Amino acid sequence: MATVYRKTAKGQREIETRENRLAPRLRTALILIDGRRDSDDLAKLFAAEAAATLQSLLGEGYIEAIGSSAAPRPAAGARADVAAEPPPAAPAANPRAFEQRRREAVRHLTDRVGPMGEAVAIRIEKCTGWDELLPVLQLAQQVLRNTRGAGAAAEFSRLFIDTPPA
Repeated sequence: MATVYRKTAKGQREIETRENRLAPRLRTALILIDGRRDSDDLAKLFAAEAAATLQSLLGEGYIEAIGSSAAPRPAAGARADVAAEPPPAAPAANPRAFEQRRREAVRHLTDRVGPMGEAVAIRIEKCTGWDELLPVLQLAQQVLRNTRGAGAAAEFSRLFIDTPPA
């Protein structure tokens, strides 16, 4: 049975302020923890060493276990300390529209953050479907929020996350 994690107040502060200067690998993992994905889902999103990454974040107090994947997951917006995210959409019916959306998202990200967004841009390019792309787009949105502010993140969300390619 997989465990579901959420950010603690310390984890939220770290995302917002970088006060503890968390290592980039751990920070990326922390961004992806949303209180809905279980450890199996997160392992697919982490580059490597998923168990060690989760243990490190848990041990340092950035995340906490809130249940198992067999238990009902909290609804989006039900917790004030977990950012609300749009629900995953159905896979795109039109592969050309998906490809175009993916290319535009990469271009948008790299135009705004330059080399700092390269690792996320590469992950976007590797995605083969909307369900796989959505969490990476959310990571890109967080990168934009951290580097360019809330307005840039909102624009990215409006363009690439809120509505899946048709």
